[in-house]
Amino acid sequence: MKPKVKSPLTPEVTKMKAMLRMLNLHTVCEEASCPNIGECFGRKTATFMIMGDTCTRACPYCDVSHGRPKPLDPAEPINVAKAVRILGLKHVVITSVNRDDLADGGASHFAKVIKAIREEKPDCTIEVLIPDFLGDKKALETVAQAKPDVINHNIETVPSLYPKVRHRGDYKRSLQVIKWIKEIDKDIKSKSGIMVGLGEEKEEVIEVMKDLVNNNCEIFTIGQYLQPSRNHIPVKKYYSEEEFKEFEEIGYSLGFKEVFSGILVRSSYHADEVFFKIKDT
Repeated sequence: MKPKVKSPLTPEVTKMKAMLRMLNLHTVCEEASCPNIGECFGRKTATFMIMGDTCTRACPYCDVSHGRPKPLDPAEPINVAKAVRILGLKHVVITSVNRDDLADGGASHFAKVIKAIREEKPDCTIEVLIPDFLGDKKALETVAQAKPDVINHNIETVPSLYPKVRHRGDYKRSLQVIKWIKEIDKDIKSKSGIMVGLGEEKEEVIEVMKDLVNNNCEIFTIGQYLQPSRNHIPVKKYYSEEEFKEFEEIGYSLGFKEVFSGILVRSSYHADEVFFKIKDT
């Protein structure tokens, strides 16, 4: 059964959106039509989406616009940092569209945003949700050298569905990116996530979980795929809370330090709580 969410039309959401527009910022909460936008904006938390609102890839599950992106905004790093300070955030998530048009995939821009936040609000912990940078290890090193607390790269789905679901994505390449995180800096927490309901088998999900653990992934998130519109890939199955609980138990048994599993779970949902659970481990 399709899950129901509360309406996002609240005074808190209106105020949050006004501030974001004032600073010319985007959030993945809005651009990807996240079902948790009302709750997160109400808690004054958000996942900032940098480098514009137009992706160079066209994954059929994603509601973010795709096409030819605009040039990078040089004021964006300081504007994100200002928003973090204004909101009084203790933990912030920074993600981006894919920018395959840029030589480093936007890695240096990620680094600038991280540094700006460190200067503006040094007590705020920082999580970045990165693209695969087309498998460029130097680009990942650029991000890691800016010292985020968490680097997340979502595996998204099972290998058999990659040709259908992940435009220009590569399962082995994404696993390699996740593995490199701890190799580059053992102090940075590594994280990845998957959505289910696209036609995968349960056994395939478990194999992905095993692959992630074997490639140094510490934090794992899993949630239900919800079709943003009739033009997107349809939902093949709605999983029950009991099934998500089972995935959680399997995840812990395989060796993840933290597993966040549920119908409306997204990789950035309650990211602060998830991080602080294992911050000192």
